[in-house]
Amino acid sequence: MGIEMDNFQVFTSESVSEGHPDKLADQISDALLDECLAQDENARVAIETLLTRGLAVVAGEVTVDGYIDVARVVRDTINEVGYTDTELGLDGNTCGVMVAIQEQSPDIAVGVDRGGAGDQGMMFGMASRETPELMPLPISIAHALTRKIAEVRKAHPSLGLRPDAKSQVSVIYEDGVPKKIDTIVLSSQHSPKLDHEAITHIVEEYVIGPVLEQYGQYVDGDIIRHINPTGIFVIGGPQGDTGVTGRKIIVDTYGGMCPHGGGAFSGKDPTKVDRSAAYMARYVSKNIVAAGLADKVQIAVAYAIGVAQPVSLHIDTYGTEKVDREAIVAGVRSTFDMSPGGIAKTLNLKRQRYLQTAKNGHFGNPAFAWEKTDVADQLRETVLKGAKAPVNV
Repeated sequence: MGIEMDNFQVFTSESVSEGHPDKLADQISDALLDECLAQDENARVAIETLLTRGLAVVAGEVTVDGYIDVARVVRDTINEVGYTDTELGLDGNTCGVMVAIQEQSPDIAVGVDRGGAGDQGMMFGMASRETPELMPLPISIAHALTRKIAEVRKAHPSLGLRPDAKSQVSVIYEDGVPKKIDTIVLSSQHSPKLDHEAITHIVEEYVIGPVLEQYGQYVDGDIIRHINPTGIFVIGGPQGDTGVTGRKIIVDTYGGMCPHGGGAFSGKDPTKVDRSAAYMARYVSKNIVAAGLADKVQIAVAYAIGVAQPVSLHIDTYGTEKVDREAIVAGVRSTFDMSPGGIAKTLNLKRQRYLQTAKNGHFGNPAFAWEKTDVADQLRETVLKGAKAPVNV
């Protein structure tokens, strides 16, 4: 979210750690998806997870040629994140696991089997020159904080940090350009042995300090800090707040800097355009920016269930385009296959493993195929051939 004042704006984005209950639910859903795709790359999967104190509930639709030990995958995922003791409200070794999974509806399968989209809906993607990974700055810093606190917790268990944590970062923009970090909010679950002064010192020294070193160019004067602002955060995770798959869709994407069609990602196989088309929109956007055709791009696509090609494609360059926008749109249409099958082939989505996407956002990680800029040169050449207005590339 942002607060606008004349020529400057304060924009805020948040992230949550891998131990946040909603994020843990996402990871369980994606771990189960990975297990299905490992056995059958054509598996159809739509899995939701609900977590509460001492209990994991998995429901959804799965069609797979293989056997999935659901309880084992659920327990392994919970343990890996760090919920291994009933004192934390959830112990992967002993918690209850309820399973309510059925086969995918044959009515949906009819359209998908012939190459159509698995559902209707709108998907968005964006890229911006604000960071090396072409992500908005506020969400990049927020993710860096939650990623760092998980690393510190695992590397230094004696500090008393626990799995659940949240971050929030406010950045001041002037004329659309990020200038300085204004506020950092970070709440970390901790051992009852730690008081507020102790947890503040740990978070400042081990987490905020090292992350700010990475973003030193945006540190100008004092930064407002709110560390565990309630004063205590002992009860957390699924004990403190029920977790559900798909409830952190803005954390998963661009921190509110880009619209969202509403469809969650985790637990869905690549035929679900909620996920795959959002990845493709990011891939196309990033290649446009990497090609030097614009400094900031947002792409919106929409699909109809059972229909292969999108029913609409809209590209917004926020006035940063270096060539006429019509040429960019035409170049995108001729360069990228936006059908579900074309997306899966381009990004090799049937062989992708998705668990990591559920930890610190689905975008910005160079390990993901949709973060490549491998067609930037080809796209630039195609667009410049069709350009009608003066070229600034």
